[in-house]
Amino acid sequence: MSKIVFFCIPAHGHTNPTLGVVRELIARGHEVLYYSYEPFREKIESTGATFIACDAFDAEQKLDAKDAVKVGKDLAFSTRLLVDTTLALNDSVCAEMERIQPDCIVADSMAVWGKAVAMKMGIPFVSSTTTFAFNQYSARILKQSLGELFGMIFSMPKINKDIKRLQDAGYPVNSVLDLIQNDAETNTVVYTSPQFQPCSETFNDKYAFVGPSVRPAECEISKEKEKLIYISLGTVINDNERFFKNCIEAFKDTDYQVIISVGNLVDIDKLGEIPENISVQQHVDQIAVLQKADVFLSHCGMNSVNESLYYEVPLVTYPQTSEQGGVATRVEMLGAGVRLKKATSGAIRETVERVLGTPSYHDGAKKISEGFKNCSGAKGAGDKIMQVCVQK
Repeated sequence: MSKIVFFCIPAHGHTNPTLGVVRELIARGHEVLYYSYEPFREKIESTGATFIACDAFDAEQKLDAKDAVKVGKDLAFSTRLLVDTTLALNDSVCAEMERIQPDCIVADSMAVWGKAVAMKMGIPFVSSTTTFAFNQYSARILKQSLGELFGMIFSMPKINKDIKRLQDAGYPVNSVLDLIQNDAETNTVVYTSPQFQPCSETFNDKYAFVGPSVRPAECEISKEKEKLIYISLGTVINDNERFFKNCIEAFKDTDYQVIISVGNLVDIDKLGEIPENISVQQHVDQIAVLQKADVFLSHCGMNSVNESLYYEVPLVTYPQTSEQGGVATRVEMLGAGVRLKKATSGAIRETVERVLGTPSYHDGAKKISEGFKNCSGAKGAGDKIMQVCVQK
């Protein structure tokens, strides 16, 4: 029996793909300890893993809504948060790793404290990557603006100061890239298919492209009209009242059934009168909706896109970050959707109807779905992790 420690960030899109892998490892007789956050305790413990809370140490949990939006957009700001959390966890995690003596650490690519501890203590490591894997070839689809490039250059002195803080604490880190990049030497589980991953042929056998981990639906959604349109901006950057109002305006009193998920930051009462053909909710069972949907207007988070394409649902993409922009670009490249260029009611309706009325977009989504379903899934991820454990 092996002991395996997981680390993850407090995000559903990063946690959910790992749960099937944890179940797979436990079914094989291995022990799994999972460092995460209280809102995720129940779903993690339901796998049979031992849950360990990180809430008291994570700097990101103390952010207000405006600062939270900067995460993922401001590299210096994000690096400081990651370093703060790593150093806050340092004493307790290192002591626990010394006591547990794990055979392997599996850490989300954004939970850099897991990778840092593995580097510091010489513990075999696997990166859990819920976005695309990036190298010099695949990164070309993320076209940074000139402003983003200059912002990164000017922020490097701040970043280097934070990296020095890690070095002073005994972490063998030379640059921020040591923490955040995929490299040719790191064993990595990627939750997408070789077909959807850009430039997958340029990654070596350290990488296991296991396909998306899609949970079962938790309820049944009734399809009441011929076409069902689903709209969501995900669970993080979704405070966009004007966008949702425009969506309601675009499809009010049409012959479409529309389901809109607005999240916790939008007050539904402020959206005005909701027409009979439109349902607006703070949260929905996305899997249940996608099993019936004909098109998904999405922020293009990797998890949402994987789920949409798994069920052969083409997309209208409305990315909010550069990472989501890269996913949107890949969707367009493979003919499974189009990008929404303006968020006016007229543009929303025209773009959605273009996807609904063009069979090739569904064909593109179906082809990607077939690639997903041919992947090794949780079993393949478990095999990769056990391969690393055996090498200890």
